[in-house]
Amino acid sequence: MTTIKTQGMNTREFLLSEGEGRISREQIIVVKGDALPAGQLLGTTGTGEYAPYNNTATDGSEIATAILYGPLPASTDSRPAVGIVRLAEVAQACLTGLDAAARSDLAAHFVIVR
Repeated sequence: MTTIKTQGMNTREFLLSEGEGRISREQIIVVKGDALPAGQLLGTTGTGEYAPYNNTATDGSEIATAILYGPLPASTDSRPAVGIVRLAEVAQACLTGLDAAARSDLAAHFVIVR
Protein backbone atom coordinates (compact mmCIF):
# COMPACT_ATOMS: atom_id res chain seq x y z
CA MET A 1 0.00 0.00 0.00
CA THR A 2 1.36 3.43 -0.94
CA THR A 3 1.15 6.34 1.45
CA ILE A 4 1.06 9.77 -0.13
CA LYS A 5 1.97 12.74 2.01
CA THR A 6 1.23 16.33 1.10
CA GLN A 7 3.60 18.99 2.33
CA GLY A 8 2.04 22.23 3.56
CA MET A 9 3.27 25.73 2.82
CA ASN A 10 6.77 26.36 4.17
CA THR A 11 7.71 29.44 6.18
CA ARG A 12 7.95 32.48 3.88
CA GLU A 13 7.44 30.38 0.74
CA PHE A 14 4.88 32.94 -0.50
CA LEU A 15 7.34 35.85 -0.16
CA LEU A 16 9.00 37.01 -3.39
CA SER A 17 10.70 40.10 -1.94
CA GLU A 18 10.50 42.33 1.10
CA GLY A 19 11.87 45.64 2.31
CA GLU A 20 15.42 46.13 3.58
CA GLY A 21 16.08 44.46 6.92
CA ARG A 22 12.83 43.50 8.60
CA ILE A 23 10.77 46.56 7.72
CA SER A 24 8.09 44.36 6.12
CA ARG A 25 7.54 42.26 9.26
CA GLU A 26 5.79 42.82 12.57
CA GLN A 27 5.34 40.73 15.70
CA ILE A 28 1.60 40.07 15.89
CA ILE A 29 -0.90 38.15 18.02
CA VAL A 30 -3.28 35.78 16.23
CA VAL A 31 -6.61 34.81 17.81
CA LYS A 32 -7.13 31.30 19.16
CA GLY A 33 -8.37 28.74 16.67
CA ASP A 34 -7.45 26.20 14.04
CA ALA A 35 -3.99 25.63 12.62
CA LEU A 36 -3.07 28.21 9.95
CA PRO A 37 -0.64 27.83 7.05
CA ALA A 38 2.12 30.24 6.09
CA GLY A 39 0.61 32.61 3.53
CA GLN A 40 -2.75 32.87 5.32
CA LEU A 41 -4.27 36.32 4.87
CA LEU A 42 -5.16 38.01 8.15
CA GLY A 43 -7.30 40.94 9.22
CA THR A 44 -7.07 43.00 12.41
CA THR A 45 -9.98 42.54 14.81
CA GLY A 46 -11.33 45.26 17.07
CA THR A 47 -9.14 43.88 19.89
CA GLY A 48 -5.95 44.48 17.89
CA GLU A 49 -5.39 40.75 17.41
CA TYR A 50 -5.25 39.23 13.95
CA ALA A 51 -7.71 36.66 12.62
CA PRO A 52 -7.96 34.77 9.34
CA TYR A 53 -9.23 37.12 6.62
CA ASN A 54 -12.97 36.71 6.02
CA ASN A 55 -14.53 39.20 3.59
CA THR A 56 -18.01 38.64 5.10
CA ALA A 57 -16.99 39.27 8.73
CA THR A 58 -17.83 42.44 10.66
CA ASP A 59 -15.10 42.35 13.32
CA GLY A 60 -12.29 43.91 11.28
CA SER A 61 -11.03 40.65 9.78
CA GLU A 62 -12.92 41.56 6.57
CA ILE A 63 -9.99 43.85 5.66
CA ALA A 64 -6.74 42.04 4.80
CA THR A 65 -3.93 43.75 6.71
CA ALA A 66 -1.24 41.05 7.01
CA ILE A 67 0.02 37.72 5.72
CA LEU A 68 1.11 35.01 8.15
CA TYR A 69 4.89 34.47 7.79
CA GLY A 70 5.05 30.92 9.14
CA PRO A 71 2.53 28.19 9.96
CA LEU A 72 0.74 28.25 13.33
CA PRO A 73 -0.55 25.20 15.21
CA ALA A 74 -4.10 25.06 16.52
CA SER A 75 -4.50 26.62 19.95
CA THR A 76 -7.10 27.42 22.57
CA ASP A 77 -5.20 30.63 23.40
CA SER A 78 -4.09 33.62 21.34
CA ARG A 79 -0.67 32.97 19.78
CA PRO A 80 2.33 35.11 18.89
CA ALA A 81 3.37 35.14 15.24
CA VAL A 82 5.11 37.18 12.56
CA GLY A 83 3.13 38.93 9.85
CA ILE A 84 4.12 40.59 6.60
CA VAL A 85 2.36 43.95 6.89
CA ARG A 86 4.02 46.30 4.37
CA LEU A 87 6.51 46.75 1.53
CA ALA A 88 6.57 43.26 0.00
CA GLU A 89 5.85 41.26 -3.14
CA VAL A 90 4.04 37.96 -2.66
CA ALA A 91 3.12 34.98 -4.87
CA GLN A 92 -0.62 34.75 -5.53
CA ALA A 93 -0.58 30.95 -5.83
CA CYS A 94 0.87 30.59 -2.32
CA LEU A 95 -1.70 32.73 -0.47
CA THR A 96 -4.69 31.37 1.45
CA GLY A 97 -7.89 33.43 1.36
CA LEU A 98 -7.01 35.80 -1.49
CA ASP A 99 -9.84 37.51 -3.38
CA ALA A 100 -10.13 40.80 -5.29
CA ALA A 101 -11.01 42.80 -2.17
CA ALA A 102 -8.04 41.37 -0.24
CA ARG A 103 -5.70 42.16 -3.13
CA SER A 104 -6.86 45.79 -2.97
CA ASP A 105 -6.53 45.88 0.83
CA LEU A 106 -2.96 44.60 0.65
CA ALA A 107 -2.03 47.09 -2.08
CA ALA A 108 -2.97 49.91 0.32
CA HIS A 109 -0.14 48.59 2.56
CA PHE A 110 2.26 48.31 -0.39
CA VAL A 111 2.02 44.53 -0.42
CA ILE A 112 1.90 43.62 -4.11
CA VAL A 113 0.40 40.31 -5.23
CA ARG A 114 2.15 38.85 -8.29
